[in-house]
Amino acid sequence: MQLSSLPMEEGNEPTVKTRPTQSRVARQRLLRLLVPFLVLCVAISFISLYMIRYFGVQPTLPTALASFQTCVNVEERNKLDLEHWIRPPSNLLHNMTDTELLWRASFVPQIKEYPFARVPKIAFMFLTKGPLPLAPLWERFFKGHKGLYSIYIHALPSFQADFPSSSVFYRRQIPSQLTEWGTMSMCDAERRLLANALLDISNDRFVLVSESCIPIYNFNIVYPYLTKSNHSFMGVFDDPGPFGRGRYSYNMAPEVNIAEWRKGSQWFEINRKVAIYITEDTKFYPKFLEFCRPACYVDEHYFPTMLTIQAGDLLANRSITWVDWSRGGPHPGTFGKADITEEFLKRLLEGETCLYNNQTSSVCFLFARKFAPSALEPLLLVAPKYFGY
Repeated sequence: MQLSSLPMEEGNEPTVKTRPTQSRVARQRLLRLLVPFLVLCVAISFISLYMIRYFGVQPTLPTALASFQTCVNVEERNKLDLEHWIRPPSNLLHNMTDTELLWRASFVPQIKEYPFARVPKIAFMFLTKGPLPLAPLWERFFKGHKGLYSIYIHALPSFQADFPSSSVFYRRQIPSQLTEWGTMSMCDAERRLLANALLDISNDRFVLVSESCIPIYNFNIVYPYLTKSNHSFMGVFDDPGPFGRGRYSYNMAPEVNIAEWRKGSQWFEINRKVAIYITEDTKFYPKFLEFCRPACYVDEHYFPTMLTIQAGDLLANRSITWVDWSRGGPHPGTFGKADITEEFLKRLLEGETCLYNNQTSSVCFLFARKFAPSALEPLLLVAPKYFGY
């Protein structure tokens, strides 16, 4: 409180005068604002009561607030529901980097038993430059089996698929990057496909195919063959020659020594556990990236070598994708319209034996490649008789 002194007369005590305080003034101003507001509120209350009594009109504000609170509560509640965590992504297009995607895909439940009715699915991963000329054959293969499979397409970033909404391939393209044969970019694309497929917790088996691959058995045979297998299918072998161990660099040690160096087919079929081994790897990837460059073709060595070291007991050491190397050269033979004969189909389906769950089986290959676009028409004609679809 401030004090002011009046002029003193001789012989008198000084007179002290008190000024109104600032807080008192502030309270008065606040009262001036509150009184009209309170009057307005009372008036609105009377008007509301009058409308309800004589016209049956309900005020809209409480209803709107209640609706808003309900929406918020439902949204928050959904985030806590189990369905929120097990539902597969509705849109395959996302903004995650490869690092973020691989990290997200590496999440693994520590309890083996699922607390919901999980139906295992097979993830078919198409590694392609662009179009799928044999798509009509695959459409027929998948028909009637919705809920038992999922599809992922890794194409060139510039490629825009134009599948109709009725197609199983509609909106199944994932974010991609450029790939080059024989380089780590090819393995990056395969890891990208696996990581996207792992985001769907129901995907249990993962099949890598190309635009030139076809299924040579119907879905009713393929599905139990894969989901009931005790092993993953990857062709893995120790090649002592110049195109095997001859590609090994001693700079790979100590992570990889020459006795562990393996070669294998690029086209694999693996279970979820092996898929996670591939996507979470940070130990072997840098070594292969730096020291396996052409003429060391990393897509033939990285996964076979890494998995032999980490999960050798989980591999069947054979591929289930048939190819023909009899013509020689760096690539397998390609089959066109003129090659689709009865003799060729019998060679494709007969005369092989292999081990399946440690039992001898005559069904050794489920898929085959490489088929040219010109082979589509005759394949559609023979598929019902020879492939069962």
